[in-house]
Amino acid sequence: MNLKQIADFVKIKHTLFSLPFVLIGYFIAVEEFNHGYGIDLLWILLAAVGARGLAMTLNRIIDRDIDAANPRTQGRHLASGAMSIQTAWILSAVFLVVLLVSAGLLNEVALMMAWLPVLAFVIYPYMKRYTWLCHFWLGLCLGLAPAGAWAAIAADTHGWAAITDASLWAPTIFAISLGVALWIAAFDINYARMDVESDREQGIHSFPSKFGERATTRTTIQLSLLWFACFAFSDPMEGIWFLASSGLMAIANIYVVLKKDSFSDFQTTLFRVSMLTGWVLLASLIVGFAVEVPTGLED
Repeated sequence: MNLKQIADFVKIKHTLFSLPFVLIGYFIAVEEFNHGYGIDLLWILLAAVGARGLAMTLNRIIDRDIDAANPRTQGRHLASGAMSIQTAWILSAVFLVVLLVSAGLLNEVALMMAWLPVLAFVIYPYMKRYTWLCHFWLGLCLGLAPAGAWAAIAADTHGWAAITDASLWAPTIFAISLGVALWIAAFDINYARMDVESDREQGIHSFPSKFGERATTRTTIQLSLLWFACFAFSDPMEGIWFLASSGLMAIANIYVVLKKDSFSDFQTTLFRVSMLTGWVLLASLIVGFAVEVPTGLED
């Protein structure tokens, strides 16, 4: 397979969801611990690529029978036979090595904690077979992105306390990671609207197939308000930029869901607005740090 086929197999464009929050976690840690910018950013980005590729590859391997029975997904590489299962396992091993090597080049804490996202990735595909809470587990998987990047930098200064000392991570990065988890859960329950009939036929558990359209819309609004509250509470710059952008994107996400019937392609619109959310928040964080008045110079 060539690189284009591999990128399509692991849905490389979906990295646009997690990447801005990886960078948000990194920038917050750099500013918080006066770490300085350097080669660590490269290792964090490579670890993110490895984690994202591993997650998608495992998902495709475990779900290949489900994909084959769903008209929307039966053209996927493993379901259609365009890729062999052996090739998929080799790709998963390559992505795992990229993750582990990159984490090892960061520090011991990053390497020793690499098992956590891997375990989350392995569990996720099985969740939909048992519970509609699978959407929230996916949120947990992506919520690890800012936390992991933050912890990798924090560990350079505080070692294992970056994991064990709640006073370090609770005020800001925990709220952001929880916000990401809720945001992705809100997106995913709407993404699952495409497969309601197939999910019911196959016995796959999803929020829309179990609770219906109205409950899905109502819950999306509630989750959007909750993730906005998380981002507002985190307030990494104690300023207006991150707060304002969080509110703006919460309104945009809610609007798209409320007006879903007015869009010719609701799923594409939802994808674009959801993907844009992280990048708007990242941009606001950078702007906020750039215009922040140093302590003691306010007067």
